[in-house]
Formats: sequence, C-alpha cells, structure tokens
Amino acid sequence: MKIDVTEKFQHLPHAPIVEAVIEVRARAAVAWEETKISQQLKSALLDYPKASSQSEVTHEFKLKPGQPPETKQQDLGWKGLRLQSANEKHIAQFNRDGFIFSRLHPYESWEQLRDEALRLWQIHAEIAHPTEIQRIGLRFINRIVLPPQDFRFEDYIQPYPEPPYDLDLPFVSFFHHDTLAVPGYPYAINVTRTIQPPQSPQTEGISLILDIDTFTLQSFELDKDMLNARLAEMRWLKNKVFFGSITEKALNNFQ
Repeated sequence: MKIDVTEKFQHLPHAPIVEAVIEVRARAAVAWEETKISQQLKSALLDYPKASSQSEVTHEFKLKPGQPPETKQQDLGWKGLRLQSANEKHIAQFNRDGFIFSRLHPYESWEQLRDEALRLWQIHAEIAHPTEIQRIGLRFINRIVLPPQDFRFEDYIQPYPEPPYDLDLPFVSFFHHDTLAVPGYPYAINVTRTIQPPQSPQTEGISLILDIDTFTLQSFELDKDMLNARLAEMRWLKNKVFFGSITEKALNNFQ
C-alpha cells in the first residue's frame, strides 16, 4: 500500500461527523505552573473566552478477604486549561503532556480544522517548549442516524453486524473494534463500530457510530513541515477507512 495525499475524495456537504480531534502529545519542558500558564493562554486566546482548569487525580483500590475495600486518592495537581470558543464549536485543551483540539458538529472542512489546530498548537509550543512530539492522533467520530424502523445495517455500513447463523434475532447493542497496522508507515488505526440508542424520547431510531482514530507510532523532533506531512497522511488513511466502510446508500444521504 502507498499513501497518496493527492487523492481526491468525494465531498459530503452533510458529513456525519459529530466530532473531529487533533492531538499532539508533547510533554512540557518548562515548569507547569497554573497561574503563569493560565495567564499566558488566556492572553493569547481572547477568542476562546470560556476557560476551566483541569486537575489530575488517581484512585487506588485494595481488596482484602473479609475486609472492606481500601481506597486511596492522590492529587497530582494542576493538569492544564480547557478553553472553548464563544460559539462552543471549538475546544482546546492545553496540558502538561500535550495539546488537544476538537471541532464539534457541524464540521466545516479539513483546512479549517487543520489550520486552527496548528495555530493553537504553535501557541502551546511557544509556552510549553516541548523538545519532541511523542504522538499525533487524528480522530473522527461519525454518527449515522438510521430510520426508526425497517432498516438493514448492510444498507449503511460495511462490515455490518449479523446475528449467529440461522438465528434471526434483533440487536439490542453492538460493538466491534479493529486495530489496523499500516506496513511501511509509522501509523496504526483504531476503527470502532457500535450502536447508539436514541438520545432522547423525541429522537426516533438508533444511530450507527463509526469512530476512526489514526495515530503515530514513533516520536519525532519538533518540525512544522513534518507535522503537516504526518497530518496529511493520517487524513488520507482516515478517508480510506471511512469511504471503505460506508455504503453508497449512506453516502447519498450525506449529499
């Protein structure tokens, strides 16, 4: 297999993406102090007015025969800052271990997602001064709403869930997870297919969730061109998985 980032994919005006995420895992090389870091981020990101601090806590449980369970909680201190845009569609998390950017529904375009993520990542890098990137993650969560009745999974997704042979029973839930290697490239892909029940009494029918998580397997030096190249290849992989998992009938519904 050869990755071809010049390949064109079908444009879907109503793509089923409910969340798109770019993560750059790179540990801060400076002291991660809440007051100083928070002030720097808030000053640099006035267009992200909604801020909340995030702390890290671990819980330990010990079980001994004939005794009640012992619990121990350890406060690991301030983890970072979560910032949200005024329209609540963009979420940025600046942590001691890296940076995460999310675009919520409606998804606009790859260029918009990538450019905003890279803009915010540059701010994070200038504040945290990481020495290398340990991991990049590109995740797209798709939700395909199915008709309230008289639908077949095979009309929308491949491979589709099937009951045991000669036992035609309806699905109450379904969860299928695959991890794919990418020979010759430093990537792997997690693909999850599952069912989401109606979110409210007013919502008719169930939804199919197609969760595609592409990630790097090797660390590399801080290099803007390398980061761009990695993201372009990961996007190609994500698109190949998506269009290889969705039927023509489903694609027509996204036009």
